[in-house]
Amino acid sequence: MNPTARTATPAPARRRSANRVPFLVYALLGVMVLVSVFPLYWMFVVSTTDSATATSLPPHVLPGDNFLHLAGLVFDTVPFVQALINSVVIATAVGVGQAVLCALAGFAFAKLSFPGRNTLFLIVVLTMTVPIQLAIIPQYLIMSKLGWVDTLQAVTVPGLLNAFGIFWMRQHIGNTIDEELMHAARVDGATTWQIFWRIAFPLVRPAAFVLGLFGFVYAWNDFLWPFIVLKSPERYTVQIAIKALQANRDIDLGLAMSGSFLATLPLLVLFVFVGRRLVQGIMEGAFKG
Repeated sequence: MNPTARTATPAPARRRSANRVPFLVYALLGVMVLVSVFPLYWMFVVSTTDSATATSLPPHVLPGDNFLHLAGLVFDTVPFVQALINSVVIATAVGVGQAVLCALAGFAFAKLSFPGRNTLFLIVVLTMTVPIQLAIIPQYLIMSKLGWVDTLQAVTVPGLLNAFGIFWMRQHIGNTIDEELMHAARVDGATTWQIFWRIAFPLVRPAAFVLGLFGFVYAWNDFLWPFIVLKSPERYTVQIAIKALQANRDIDLGLAMSGSFLATLPLLVLFVFVGRRLVQGIMEGAFKG
């Protein structure tokens, strides 16, 4: 018998070792899920109680029975239904716009040759280093010149395109669309627009869907720019409506959390229906990138 030969691991020991790793993984994932979900649960608990209960020690961890009353106050205090409609319109337009326009710009940077392409793409990437707050004043002046102040398009149009989306789609299209495929399409007489819309965009649709969903969520949660450019209550978004629930100095935590929970519900419903497609799009982009 060779003295250097290793002793074979018994089968039961191998099975125990194989089962231990998934258990630790699932335990870690369970802890991460609890940590992620607890703020949402606490928001719901506070939205069913009042400010005194929310700040009491020890804190209450069970929901109360005051949610319907506070939700009614939310709808009575601010035009919350109209704010929800405005947010849906703005976020949908931003999501669809980013999915299509960023894919179009990414296709141009990845597959088309034109003077200054690399320089322009470098400028686009460098704009991601500029804080968004620095663009608020010139952006407001532009909206004022266009006469768009206190209109929904003032919130929608600036979000239709962004540097990260262009970079995302450029990288994805560059790694997905083969040059031979484009040459074959040109031989068949296809124009550049036809190549993009009929060949390139269907192939990168999962990545565009993920980008559009990110744009939807960002537009839904955006507060600073809508707060500056929107003045009329009938044009408020949900985030501005939640701010309007608060008095100048006094904050009713129960009322504010009730409004916040109502504003979060549409996003939760959205992720229930598109969560699987979101994960598939991210994983496909990760493996192809």
